[in-house]
Amino acid sequence: MSETQTPSSSYYERHIFFCLNERKNGEACCAQFKAQEAFDRCKAQVRDANLSGPGKVRVNKAGCLDRCAAGPVVVIYPEAVWYSYVDNTDIDEIVESHLKNGKVVERLLTPPHLGR
Repeated sequence: MSETQTPSSSYYERHIFFCLNERKNGEACCAQFKAQEAFDRCKAQVRDANLSGPGKVRVNKAGCLDRCAAGPVVVIYPEAVWYSYVDNTDIDEIVESHLKNGKVVERLLTPPHLGR
């Protein structure tokens, strides 16, 4: 690497993690709220918009993110923005506003005090 190049600290511009945890004991979990469907929708939208790949966006599955009381949840890095979503419209808005345009969707922010 030449002296004029700056190393990137992140392989992706943004990385979104979907909690897909499923609890067998009946406790509340993101999987109960169609988290897999939301993940699939987000992944398809990111791919179709040509947003995926190195230097762009990565959509990943995650185990428990320990924010069950706010579920279902996603977190986007490097901003560390947590969202709680309800339906496909919410996923569409996260993709369009945050992943495409870098604008936080205020109405979907997970309240900071909600954990497990």
